[in-house]
Amino acid sequence: MLIRHRLKLVKSRTEVKNRIHSLLDKHCLSMPYPTPFSKKNIAWLRDQSLGFMDDAILRSDLAMLESVDEQVDLMEEKIAVLAVEDPQVRLLMTMTGVGYFTAMLLLAEIGDINRFSSDKRLASWAGLAPSVHQSGDKTRIGGVSGPGNKRVRWVMVQCAHAACRFDPRLRSFYERYSKRKGGKKAVVAVAHEMIRIIFYMLKRGEAYRGEDRKVTERKLKSMERRALNGLRN
Repeated sequence: MLIRHRLKLVKSRTEVKNRIHSLLDKHCLSMPYPTPFSKKNIAWLRDQSLGFMDDAILRSDLAMLESVDEQVDLMEEKIAVLAVEDPQVRLLMTMTGVGYFTAMLLLAEIGDINRFSSDKRLASWAGLAPSVHQSGDKTRIGGVSGPGNKRVRWVMVQCAHAACRFDPRLRSFYERYSKRKGGKKAVVAVAHEMIRIIFYMLKRGEAYRGEDRKVTERKLKSMERRALNGLRN
């Protein structure tokens, strides 16, 4: 499946980047520009002289990184070809932080939404449902329970990071929760809220109620452009 292949490529890319970071740490170096592995930082890396062995490793990893980047881009274009005609993909893309790849992954993993009897069931399956601990007449809500679907949980946490920044309602939810539980747990709580909303979006065929239409239109145009590239290549 294209989606899982793309995930494997991204994992490989992360491993290469981690190796490069370790190599820089060994030489007490850090990339000078704010965005890691930007064009400027890549050019800077190519100018470094780390000695015979480490130079060879760095050049090899940079070549591998360039190759994997190209393959990730190609897979994303092919996935866009499949996504562009799917009305459920377009529906999910109305939610803040959800692009066509995320939508395709969610639909592939979830399958028929009717196999879940409630939003809580979906959240539990995704590994995003909070655990409940009872002792006598006291009830305590803990962290998320069970392993769940690792791919869905991972992608929903990525979406939650974007939603915490750009979605007014979810940002407010994040800020309230983070004051009590801290930032990391708050992001997971936002991911939990988002997967519950997605249940109702798919169940009812309704767009996200907090949709920013201009943002959605930009995402759709980007998907359509990438789909055209995917058909050409």
